[in-house]
Amino acid sequence: MKKNKVKIIAEVGVNHNGNLKLAKKLVDCASKAGADYVKFQTFQANDLVTRFAPKAIYQKRNTKKKETQYQMLKKLELGEKEHLLLKKYCRKKKIIFLSSCFSIASFNFLHRIGLKTIKIPSGEINNVPFLEHVAKYKKKIIMSSGMSSLLEVGNAIKILLKGGTPKKNLTILHCTTEYPAPLNYINLKAMNTIKNKFGVEVGYSDHSLGNIVPVAAAALGASVIEKHFTLNKKSKGPDHKASLSPYELKDMVQKIKKTEMVLGKSIKKPSKVELKNIKVVRKSIVAAKEIKKGEIFSKENISTKRPATGISASKWDKILGIRSKYNFKKDEQIKL
Repeated sequence: MKKNKVKIIAEVGVNHNGNLKLAKKLVDCASKAGADYVKFQTFQANDLVTRFAPKAIYQKRNTKKKETQYQMLKKLELGEKEHLLLKKYCRKKKIIFLSSCFSIASFNFLHRIGLKTIKIPSGEINNVPFLEHVAKYKKKIIMSSGMSSLLEVGNAIKILLKGGTPKKNLTILHCTTEYPAPLNYINLKAMNTIKNKFGVEVGYSDHSLGNIVPVAAAALGASVIEKHFTLNKKSKGPDHKASLSPYELKDMVQKIKKTEMVLGKSIKKPSKVELKNIKVVRKSIVAAKEIKKGEIFSKENISTKRPATGISASKWDKILGIRSKYNFKKDEQIKL
């Protein structure tokens, strides 16, 4: 990731509902909003869950209650052909295709189609054989850390580094895995705890409602922001309700870019726009009352007032005690 440039991942996830036409419309939306990446999820339900795995509470709330997680995910798969078409479509729309992989098989497929950056979702952070396999390819890795302790994050990083992934290729996203994530459970400061502890790039994968958390994360130094979006929050599916609308996505991108702009650089000096105001706002040393030639400048007969076109007020201590060579009227700037 480039320094001083927040990368924004517009997460489709499974909000395409298994429909390629809808997936392309979501790519259009992400591109128009100004996101850097549009992210999908690469999985086969057979590799991901057992046929009897229960759904998460939020999934039950947003989908058919009697349906198993396997049945839900099976309807949301995208095949290899769809992935290739979407990757090509993203290139046309000038946005980078990205996807989360949930198994060695899904990673191998994304590797075969040429993805240079891979997203590891929160649920795979303790999947040792998967992490060991991914590490060997030395790709750029963005890994979410929802539901994880600092120890678990460290263990995952150790596996990736030991397997061959350079540390410079790692970006760890702090995350609160709930849909929507309550604001009082975001714990955003943990993002920089990860950065300081492990010396890696960090960011935030957001599941809260609205834009306040992504903007705050950018202000705290996130190098990557990930956020779900949808064309219709009322659509059927597990993630639509906790996703941004197209307008909200564009608004988030603009706010993050403005936040990055106002953060600027760490150097403290007058900006170009300030220079013209210095003489107007700062002060010069002036006569506090009439001063006769030969009098000594003292705290009683000199003062400081605008404009700063005479001797700077910063020279105050050097002026005190000097004998005046001229007569001065009240408010007249002192000269030596």
